[in-house]
Amino acid sequence: MKNLDINKIAKMIDHTELKSNSGQKKILNLCNEAKMFGFISVCINPHYVKFAYEQLKDSNVLVCSVIGFPLGMNTSRLKALEAEQAVSEGAEEIDMVINVGAMRGKKYDFVKDDIKQVVKASSPSHVKVILETCYLTDDEIVKACQLAVEAGAHFVKTSTGFGAFGAFPHHVKLMKETVGPDIGVKAAGGISNFKDAIRLINAGANRLGTSAGVMILEGAKLFKFTPEAWLEPEIPCHICPSRHATMSKLPKAVYTYYKKKCLTCEHRDKYNRFYD
Repeated sequence: MKNLDINKIAKMIDHTELKSNSGQKKILNLCNEAKMFGFISVCINPHYVKFAYEQLKDSNVLVCSVIGFPLGMNTSRLKALEAEQAVSEGAEEIDMVINVGAMRGKKYDFVKDDIKQVVKASSPSHVKVILETCYLTDDEIVKACQLAVEAGAHFVKTSTGFGAFGAFPHHVKLMKETVGPDIGVKAAGGISNFKDAIRLINAGANRLGTSAGVMILEGAKLFKFTPEAWLEPEIPCHICPSRHATMSKLPKAVYTYYKKKCLTCEHRDKYNRFYD
């Protein structure tokens, strides 16, 4: 791990700008940084796909567009049309949000068909399926991954970055174990530094969605000078989704699930004060 290839890390990063108030100047800067640092793609809202494609068409940087973002509650037809237009304007990767409510309601045929319609409309571009893991239990995450694979998706992705919380190593590991070696796993949401990034990579992520790509690469340069213990959290609960579960932001059933899981965690007694 100390012989980390920084260029390889850069090729795992979707350089991201998805705020509703982002202007064209911000997207231009995003594209220029992606070319300068060798990121695999820029991840942007559909409105800017055509503009970003013009900036990047003579480079190796891909254009990635989000679909049904950030709620996933558009109809399947609208998601498919949105994806089709994005691909026609230059998007080579599509990040779609599943209908989380349908997933939690066990409407599995609907969820699978929703994904399948976007995959078909996006061809030949690759599709990453955003599960919004913060709103799902582990069993639901496994099932959502299985549905995404059956629908022909190329990646599963943790989060929009607009949910209750973002990517955690536990969820990434679970997703990778479920989809296997031929489907990618993208971690996104709250990845703000190299330590966050490398933990998620170690858990199985082969793509990272983040607006902190430049900072991550700067941290990677210093990594060879740090002890291995640097990666270990001082308190393991800091990177546990159970600690970040809040009743105000999660469905009651999901909040209850995480709190029950917390009560049986091996770290509970040692770090008890951090749960209360």
